[in-house]
Amino acid sequence: MSAPAGKGSKVKIAFIGSHGVGKTTLCFDLASRLKRLDLGVDIVKEVARRCPLPINQDTTLAAQAWILHTQIADEITAQAQYDAVICDRSVLDNYAYLVNRVGRKPEYDALVRSWIGSYDGLFKVPVLQAPSFDGTRDVSQTFQLEIDAVLDTLIDAFHVKTHRLDAADRPGWVDAVLQAMGLPFVPPQIDLFASA
Repeated sequence: MSAPAGKGSKVKIAFIGSHGVGKTTLCFDLASRLKRLDLGVDIVKEVARRCPLPINQDTTLAAQAWILHTQIADEITAQAQYDAVICDRSVLDNYAYLVNRVGRKPEYDALVRSWIGSYDGLFKVPVLQAPSFDGTRDVSQTFQLEIDAVLDTLIDAFHVKTHRLDAADRPGWVDAVLQAMGLPFVPPQIDLFASA
């Protein structure tokens, strides 16, 4: 894990979890807080929504391969331009959908295991309720919980250091991320009366 973000350093954070758990809202909440710290921030939005192939329960190996590779490409692009990159998903939870559909594949195990080390912080968002329909998301709670369980299995299998957000403290999740990453909660105050 690299040093906390600040002038001259970069940080990449991902919210991981099943669909419909609030990752996208968290991305925007965290981005707002980081921008107040005078950091250039970008959000890598959920790439599955742009996938030209079937997703959700009808996904295929080809669709999930497209999603994994596009996720990596988008992260590389964002990191080249911004101090802080916040990812709405990581390669790990994208891989969970592939594993749920077709099982683990050695070539993708290797890719995911290699790329997972590029995140400075991974934050697992718990399932608090069934997903609601948004035009793309699958609304089956059974499927939502299946993906959550597969993700937990992969976290254990790959020995991934993951911060698990407290299901009982939804309002405190962004503060928990800032604390875990060693980032300040508020911008540093400028002393207007300091002598030159």
